Amino acid sequence: MRTRTSWAMCLLFLGRVAGLVLPLAAQAPAAEKEKPPIYFYIAEWGVPRAQWGDMTKLEDQDKALLDKLVADGTITGYGAYAELIHQENGPTHGTWFSARTEGGLLKALEQFYAQPALVGSAVQGTSKHWDYILTGTIYNAKPGSSAGYLSVSRWKVNPGEMRGYTELTKSTMVPVLEKLLAEGTISGYGLVTEDYHTSDPGVIFEYFMTPDAASLDKANAAFEEVFAKNAALGGASRTMLNREGHRDSLARIRLMVNK
Repeated sequence: MRTRTSWAMCLLFLGRVAGLVLPLAAQAPAAEKEKPPIYFYIAEWGVPRAQWGDMTKLEDQDKALLDKLVADGTITGYGAYAELIHQENGPTHGTWFSARTEGGLLKALEQFYAQPALVGSAVQGTSKHWDYILTGTIYNAKPGSSAGYLSVSRWKVNPGEMRGYTELTKSTMVPVLEKLLAEGTISGYGLVTEDYHTSDPGVIFEYFMTPDAASLDKANAAFEEVFAKNAALGGASRTMLNREGHRDSLARIRLMVNK
């Protein structure tokens, strides 16, 4: 079976081979300006299979309020997805919305809480549930409405390596991701961490979205090409990431809006 090469591993190997083992903050381009943080509220559900249709209906009911919140600037986008690789007792469905501030997330939540029909449905009452608030400064997305696929890689960065790892991501992989975004192969990407920790510190989530399955193949091929172009990458040091903490997920995005 072919091992999938995530863009996280590509940038890790490139950085080590290139000798980027010194403090990377000093090596970042002086003219580069860090983006303001973005915040995500993510709700995941473990929905019994017999109720998957009910979950889809509930997501559609949420859309009118979410569109209003995007229009008035409270949030910058939202989406709904269904997991394609299911695990026992794990999530089957998820929704998210994003904002420029934590206050924007909370304002959106309050408007949902003010409509009991949207937060007290029977399908939610019988489903396992997880919430997360994530944040990051490495991200981008095409504006508009779309669907497609969501690929997420979970990693644990070793103590003392977080700053270097994020700087390495910006200098090595963001140009590749921006090229894929500009040509339409991906519709969004990012590197985020928990803003309120429900798991160990140092856990990061790297994600990208594609509009269709063919684009998913093309994006993965682009990441693997980065790795394949340098034969020395296979022997590079892997001290920045804890590989035992690695997990992948793949989901079908039903609907997604970005402002």
